[in-house]
Amino acid sequence: MTCVDHNRPAPAFGTTAPQAPVPAGNPPGTPPAGPGRRVTVAVYASDPVLHVGIVHQLRQRPEIEFVDDAGAHRAQVSLVAVDSVDDETAALLYRLRHNPETRTGLVVGTFESGDALQRAIECGVTAVLRRTEADQDRLLRLVLAIANGEGVLPGDLLAKLLDHVGVLQRSSLDPRAVSLSTLTAREADMLRLVSEGLDTAEIARKTSYSERTVKNVLHEIITRLHLRNRTHAVGYALRNGLI
Repeated sequence: MTCVDHNRPAPAFGTTAPQAPVPAGNPPGTPPAGPGRRVTVAVYASDPVLHVGIVHQLRQRPEIEFVDDAGAHRAQVSLVAVDSVDDETAALLYRLRHNPETRTGLVVGTFESGDALQRAIECGVTAVLRRTEADQDRLLRLVLAIANGEGVLPGDLLAKLLDHVGVLQRSSLDPRAVSLSTLTAREADMLRLVSEGLDTAEIARKTSYSERTVKNVLHEIITRLHLRNRTHAVGYALRNGLI
């Protein structure tokens, strides 16, 4: 899946409403950042509490200078903090990707699939940190790494990304090639439940996943294997002995 390109300015997260970008600002009189001094940072968050939390963690660090709204487009580092990568987040990341002045880091609650992780990378994200691990030291290391042109990705997410890309490559070379690794255990379980006549809500209750996750997983199977719908996916999996 590629990054969403809207033919209009992408929405940005802010502290009061998702439509208005509200980066954190330093107190008046703060000297501008310079080479070897402070890294200029703009923060975009999906809700005000999350925004305040990120700013609070880093505001007292001498290496960091938060920019105000007017200077957000010139920030060396843009930190985007969200629960997950949805279309609105992708639109913001896309806009930031096309700003040559900034590099983008993502503080995220969860990636519900390898496809979502790949989408974030394609949208220009160079570093990722989980929200549960976003303490002051890790946030600082993330910002400094981004400013130095480095990429940061937790080991398990890197493995997930490589596995996802490998599946896509195999599918691209031979869309109908089948192997035991074509479906993950979770995907096979959900397709098996579909074959038993369960709907999205029932599958969510059975598997303890959210309905959104169930929909995303089934959609990824259908997309990856170039199928038409859930029924087609179940028939395909049954014919090839995958469930």
